[in-house]
Order: sequence, then C-alpha cells, then structure tokens
Amino acid sequence: MATISSDIHPAISFLQSGELVAIPTETVYGLAGNALRGDAVAKIFSVKDRPFFDPLIIHVPDFVSIQQWTLSVPDKAKILATQFWPGPLTLLLPRNNVIPEFVTAGLETVCIRCPDHLLTRQLLRALPFPLAAPSANPFGYISPTTPTHVQDQLGTKIPYILDGGECKVGIESTIVGFDGPQVVVYRLGGLSLEKLEYAIGPVEVRLNTSSNPVAPGLLHSHYAPRKRLLLGNLDTLIAEHGSSAAVLAYKTKRNLVDDTRQRILAPSGNLAEAAQNLFGMLRALDQTDAPIILAEPVPEIDLGRAINDRLRRAAAG
Repeated sequence: MATISSDIHPAISFLQSGELVAIPTETVYGLAGNALRGDAVAKIFSVKDRPFFDPLIIHVPDFVSIQQWTLSVPDKAKILATQFWPGPLTLLLPRNNVIPEFVTAGLETVCIRCPDHLLTRQLLRALPFPLAAPSANPFGYISPTTPTHVQDQLGTKIPYILDGGECKVGIESTIVGFDGPQVVVYRLGGLSLEKLEYAIGPVEVRLNTSSNPVAPGLLHSHYAPRKRLLLGNLDTLIAEHGSSAAVLAYKTKRNLVDDTRQRILAPSGNLAEAAQNLFGMLRALDQTDAPIILAEPVPEIDLGRAINDRLRRAAAG
C-alpha cells in the first residue's frame, strides 16, 4: 500500500524520478506526475484507466509561472487569476509546445490552475516542472476528498500519498476559457458563476457532454458510484423504490430510511457545506448494503449548480 505522510520530500523524489504521487488540493485529491514527461503522463492514464481523449489539468505554484506553459494570457484571464488564484479556478489557455499533446489530448489549449493548498504549493515551488493531476481515483468514479479515499482505490498502484487532510471545497475546479472577448465556463465547479460574473461580467455556460471534451470532467457519465443512482424528488423515489434504498438528502432527514443508509449534505442548507460533503457521502452510501442510491437536487444557485452537475453525471452512469 502507499505511504501516507505530510512530508513533501519523498513526494519530490518520486515525482523527479517519474513516479506518481497523490496530492491534496482544496477541491479534491489529485494523481500527480511530471507534466513534461510522457512516461509519467502515460502512467496517470494507465493507473486511472482514463481514456486518452480526456485532457488533464496542469498545476502551477503561482500566476507568474504560467507564462512558461502558455502562448498568451487574455486580460480577462489575468483579472480572474489575480482575484481567484490560488483557488478552485482552472483557465483554458493556448498551450506552449513544451506541454506534450498527450497532456492536452491533442488540443491546442491547456487547462492550468494554481491550487489553494499550502502543502501542494510548497511542493510545486520545489519542482522545476508543472504537475499534471486529474482526480486520484479510477476514471469515472467518485472523486477522493481524503487520503483514505485514495488509499482504498489506488494505494496498490502508487508509492506515496501526500496527506493534506480533508479537502475544504470538495468538488472540482470551475473551468473557464476564452472565445474571443467572450468568457466561457466549460465546467461548473468550486468557484460559483455569481463570483465569476461579479469579477468579469456576463459569462457563457457551455457544458460539453460529448466523447471529445475540451476540458476534464465533461463526459455525460462521470463522478458515479458503483451502485445505480437516481436523481429526483426524494419522497417520490423512496415511495417507488422502498426504504431499503440508500438516500442522499440535501438538508432534511427522511424518517422512513434507516440512519445507516442516509446522509444529509447540509442540515443548515449551506451549499458550501453540501459541496464539501458530496463525494465523501456518496462513497459512504456506495459502501452500504443498499441496492440503489436515491438523491435529490439542491437549489440551482451558487455552488448548487456544480453539485447538481455532479449528481446528474453520476446518475447518467
């Protein structure tokens, strides 16, 4: 099994030698490798069983460093990075050819972000290369938000998990690109549309669900538990499928369902709390003896949009 520790020095050694390391971020844990080494990037796809057409995000320690890896940075991208980096924002920018096409799935753009986690930024500053790092889980499954989640699924395939505790945001970053003057949101995530538009003005939401995505996390079926997940009116679903189902509720407990098979995302109604709890609670319900998971959408505002996006893609599985 992988070693779990908060010491960045073994992580540095493994990454410099072309090995993979699980790293903490504020969003989810990432499966990291040297973004400039084809063999390391190939290991990421192999360990995750990830299709090669799905591009990766590269992680950098600060805004200044992105100029090595991109051809140009639009003014609006600079504004967003100034306000929201480090943080759950990924920028889709024209790639410098030093970034292998393997990382970008052959696209001429690269997804790049600066994570808001002290340990990982220290790690990134100690390395002479950026890290390609999708979520540290088997492709298509629920993203990991603790070191234990990573250990349970990838611990026999990687040597080291950098322990940064539980992820404080809990869902992946928002991905933003630039189509001429238009700011385009390609993936909903941990930075809300409201905050984006307050900083930059109106944005276009263009959520790709094809088999040739322009950015990660956009396939129709994704973030899915092994059990079938149904999304809809929770009381109706419980009446249809019985009280033996597992239940993921937004803020109200259902008395017909046993507590061991029920999780409440945010009893207070706080959507940030719901986002932080989403993947961990889905994992817990997936491990119960229930034959199916029933879930309800949350309010379609703020981080609720990203939570509902994850639930819809999980249900599509």
